[in-house]
Amino acid sequence: MATATTPTIGFIGLGNMGSGMTRNLQAAGFPLVVTDIRRESAAQILAGGAVWADTAADVAASSDMVITMLPTPRHVDDVVNGESGILAGIADGGTWIDMSTSVPDVAARVREHHSNRGLHILDAPVSGMSVGAAAGMLQIFVGGDADDVERVRPVLEAMGDPERILHVGSHGAGYAVKLMINQLWFSHLVATAEVLAVGARAGVDLAVLRDSLIASPANSTFVERDVLSILQHGDYDEGFAVALACKDLGLSADLAVSVGVEVPLSGLVKDLYQQARERYGEQAGEMTPFALYEDAIGRQLRL
Repeated sequence: MATATTPTIGFIGLGNMGSGMTRNLQAAGFPLVVTDIRRESAAQILAGGAVWADTAADVAASSDMVITMLPTPRHVDDVVNGESGILAGIADGGTWIDMSTSVPDVAARVREHHSNRGLHILDAPVSGMSVGAAAGMLQIFVGGDADDVERVRPVLEAMGDPERILHVGSHGAGYAVKLMINQLWFSHLVATAEVLAVGARAGVDLAVLRDSLIASPANSTFVERDVLSILQHGDYDEGFAVALACKDLGLSADLAVSVGVEVPLSGLVKDLYQQARERYGEQAGEMTPFALYEDAIGRQLRL
């Protein structure tokens, strides 16, 4: 392992997000030990000096802290608790940072059932999509003990925008904040598609309608910036599949149930995303529900 000032980072999950995150960790000088279900996904960072491990347990045993970036809570559970999982290799007193979009349950069970091992566990999910991961400018929302957050901050800053790495509360708060951000963003998309489709069908010039929304109290970052990928380029963001968006919406709904809050609007948004998934396919972009409204009015909404 590396020195105390430059810890060796174990990283599990080298998909669209993890590949960019590990490249930035490597560029910042952190030694890496990595694994993924696809060894070829590690080719670039292995060429740069990273070390491959065959199992999550091997990653944990060979590193000072372990980061997971995985698709679903089930994947996190398997990687942590499996026969060759993180818990089989991590040293007592070790550090695990879960940067997946997940729910508190998996990490909470680890803290409950392994409390005697002195593990330092943080949830630190991210926003910024694969572009932000590649640029090292992710937003990171960290839940856990303040001392642990400050100790790992240099590692987080290698992957994210230092001004937008936020300690949002105790264990589980990072997961909750990320799910609520996703829920609101998806809701913004559906609301914006609906408003633009109705306005365009009513005969309002699309650019004039959008400018009017921006000048009004109804303005949002989505209306002002994010929707332009569709309106200008016809890009529904295939870098993040609609199937993953449906997964996130399901996790958000599960969280609402667990805390006893009824969320009828979120339920409608989830249903529309499911419709888009069924109509356009699982690998269609996360902004594809916008196309449901374009189909409904018989025209694409383009500036």
